Amino acid sequence: MPSPARFPVDAVLFDLDGTLLDTIRDLAEGANRMLAEVGRPLRTQAEIHSFVGKGIPNLVRRCLTEGAVATEAEIDDAVTVFRRHYHEVNGQDTRIYPGVVEALAVLAGQGIRLACVTNKAAAFTEPLLVRMGLARWFDAVVSGDTLPVKKPDPAVIHHTCQLLGVAPGAAIMIGDSENDALAARRAGMPVFLMRYGYSEGRPVDTIECDGLLSDLREALPHIARRSG
Repeated sequence: MPSPARFPVDAVLFDLDGTLLDTIRDLAEGANRMLAEVGRPLRTQAEIHSFVGKGIPNLVRRCLTEGAVATEAEIDDAVTVFRRHYHEVNGQDTRIYPGVVEALAVLAGQGIRLACVTNKAAAFTEPLLVRMGLARWFDAVVSGDTLPVKKPDPAVIHHTCQLLGVAPGAAIMIGDSENDALAARRAGMPVFLMRYGYSEGRPVDTIECDGLLSDLREALPHIARRSG
């Protein structure tokens, strides 16, 4: 993979879980409360970590069906149970990754428009951003149920750029998984990936992207406000 170049942009799009926020403890707590209620064996945090990335229905499905069997009706019922429990714990033990607030402040200070683009449902995304003090940085928030599709569908990226009033080619995506990389690439947008996030068990250094970051501040030398 080449060394990251310097990208002139009007906007930066960020994934949420595993990129800006370490949410795994709350996700695991919600998942295991759900599993206990529906009478299924609990999962380790490491297992649940590998299930995160494609939204709540996928997370619940994998919790129920990895090494086991569940009907669609059971999965649908479990999604409802998970949502109830996750509402109670959302943000309870979540942490902002080091460097995130500093990087957002620098980018916003340069006049770059910022958006959060996540596969997490809006009912959880927006309260979490407020609770963690990050909502004020974003000019747009697009959640997993904003459109009929989620990342890696590029429609999510195109919709976000429309909300920001920028062209996809004048923006960059920063995420943590193949979902982010594929969505950005299919929209014609460069993408950086965080080394520390939730990549569904796939080593992040095997995912094609424009650069890997260990701290969000490492992106700053490679992003500049477009002139004109």
